[in-house]
Amino acid sequence: MSSLPTGVVVVSGTGTEIGKTVVTSAIAAAALAAGRSVAVLKPAQTGVAPGEDGDAAEVRRLAGAGVSTLELARYPEPLAPDTAARRSGLATVGPHAVAEAAAALAAEHDLVLVEGAGGLLVRFDEAGHTLADAARLLRAPVLIVAPAGLGTLNSAALTGEALRARGLTGLGIVVGSWPLAPDLASRCNLADLPVVSEMPLLGAVPHGSGALAPEAFRTAAPGWLAPDLGGAWSATAFLRAWS
Repeated sequence: MSSLPTGVVVVSGTGTEIGKTVVTSAIAAAALAAGRSVAVLKPAQTGVAPGEDGDAAEVRRLAGAGVSTLELARYPEPLAPDTAARRSGLATVGPHAVAEAAAALAAEHDLVLVEGAGGLLVRFDEAGHTLADAARLLRAPVLIVAPAGLGTLNSAALTGEALRARGLTGLGIVVGSWPLAPDLASRCNLADLPVVSEMPLLGAVPHGSGALAPEAFRTAAPGWLAPDLGGAWSATAFLRAWS
């Protein structure tokens, strides 16, 4: 039986371009299908010009128009938010602004997903604040998105250690892009990721899922997510299938 999260959930990752937006979209789609109201907050969008669709718009496209979206800042260069802000001459976004925006959305929605930029400790402002600082202010659990292949164990272990060092709750790990033909490292990592990160494996999104038609995406999304995220995916069955 699925058990959708409520309140604020922070979605971070072990790096960039690993599927955070698609995972966020899948969770939002599952929640909407269950009749929940959903908002997605993107504190800092980088690498997107004014007028172009960013990650929040992509979540809305894939998950459905019922998702409320909010973007706090946008910077044109694909860099860490602090660096991108400095180079563009635009203001940075601090953790208190993120926490206040998320809390306001939470007052009107069942679930608020805060999607970070890059990894957990990417700098957001001149003082070196990160997404972890916003999560701490919100007292929100953090979901980590990780790649499947070689090299992911070290970054997952470091991310888990960083969460625990800051007193943050790691909700779990989702593989952001599961290969169509996984290699040996990817298959072994399914069992090793929960061990090194000290967080449960809560899903695996197939590679290329973001290219699906929105209707197909919404239908399939619950099958990629564990019950803790509102889906029907089983880590035990998935490991058995790929061991």
